[in-house]
Amino acid sequence: MKTRRDLLKSLAAAATATMALPEPRARASTSTATIVHPAAKADAIIVLWMAGGMAAPDTFDPKKHKPFEPGLAVADVISTFPSIPTAIDGVRICDGLPEIAQVLDRATLVRSHVQPDLGSILHSRHQYHWHTGYVPPQTVACPHLGAWMSRVLGPRNPVMPAFVNIGQRLEGIGENEEIKAFTTAGFFGSEFGPMNLPYPEQAAVAVRPPRGMEPGRFTNRYEHFKKLVKASPASAFTSDYHQESMLRSLENAHRLLGAKEKNAFDITLEPKEVQEHYDTGRFGRGCLLARRLVEQGARYVEVTTEYIPFVHWDTHERGHERVAKLHQEIDRPIATLIRDLEARRLLDRTLVVIASEFSRDMITEGQPGSTATDQASSPKDFLLKPEHYGQHRHFTGGSTVVMFGGGVKPGFVYGKTADERPCIAIENPVTVSDLHATLFTAMGISPKTVYEIENRPFYATEDGNGKAVHAIFA
Repeated sequence: MKTRRDLLKSLAAAATATMALPEPRARASTSTATIVHPAAKADAIIVLWMAGGMAAPDTFDPKKHKPFEPGLAVADVISTFPSIPTAIDGVRICDGLPEIAQVLDRATLVRSHVQPDLGSILHSRHQYHWHTGYVPPQTVACPHLGAWMSRVLGPRNPVMPAFVNIGQRLEGIGENEEIKAFTTAGFFGSEFGPMNLPYPEQAAVAVRPPRGMEPGRFTNRYEHFKKLVKASPASAFTSDYHQESMLRSLENAHRLLGAKEKNAFDITLEPKEVQEHYDTGRFGRGCLLARRLVEQGARYVEVTTEYIPFVHWDTHERGHERVAKLHQEIDRPIATLIRDLEARRLLDRTLVVIASEFSRDMITEGQPGSTATDQASSPKDFLLKPEHYGQHRHFTGGSTVVMFGGGVKPGFVYGKTADERPCIAIENPVTVSDLHATLFTAMGISPKTVYEIENRPFYATEDGNGKAVHAIFA
């Protein structure tokens, strides 16, 4: 089994090698015909990333429920929350998400998303796979889903960054190197990578010159910095293409500093009551920032609850208690985001996606038959303490993805998981590759889009085999 250290070494080597690669060039498909992109159903995408493993039975796919009591048999519990009705007749989600329940008639629920058994249910491996479509390690640094959108479609507004990542710190937390490995444009080059805004309330600072520095002095410093990039010893190990891409990314950032669109980064410009309605924490403020950025032309925005080992959705202890708090953190901001986009006539052309790297279960690790190492330490037979009540183990056999707007059918449910454990997908399973193909198709990108790197094809979906789930489109 590959260890985390082995994985990091492989990813670091691939990232270093990538900087020396030549320009990735679009090429024809493996057939003689050129790739035909589908008509776009959406112009922008907002991914609401439930980092750490959101348990479908405790959120969007409720099963049988029994409240905690000492001695309760683990086998008798699947959901630790009762279910509530939604705006879709006959469709229920978990208690704790009442506002999302009210706007669910604008959404499609894909209740049969599945992840592969990668031999090790490490978050880093599955997050890399979900965000790039490829299982690490790879011989090159794979582009993030947002980088594909940026590279193929370009910016909606030439001033605005096409790809923005909100809420995830890349320094000072556990597994930060693993997160950095997929939060990049990979071989596409720096200009297509994300603008990282870990604290949405501080985003406005990121698009201002340093305090007290007059514009002329800042411009001079910027020009000197460009010369330093070209003269750096590291430039000997990078291709001309990647050097130029880095300089173009600097040029894009500098242009934004002087544009009126920079105000989109300042959430304090919203009316106070709007700020308060979103503000359940950093994730809620990120949802408000995402709405403002999409309004001004951002192409792909990801807002995360943030991945930190054993925190947030990484519920290895006190799972029920912590998920109850997470319900409060995500419910109102997500519902408000949907209502705001709809009121501004943006929802029809903005695809909003709620997703996570895998689901959770109290008994099964991975999926039935998996040889993955057990990641949890709760009792196997009976629950003795409240902290054992919750979804602890990493489950890859069936999870839920929720999609609003962006051309999907309103009030629609696709796929199904078993009502009894193991709650695997039993109807219309949707792999990561097929889910990506669906998102690409909604955005007007063929899943078979291919670029050539070192005379080898690299596809938007693995080997170009991802198949869009057309049944979910209106």
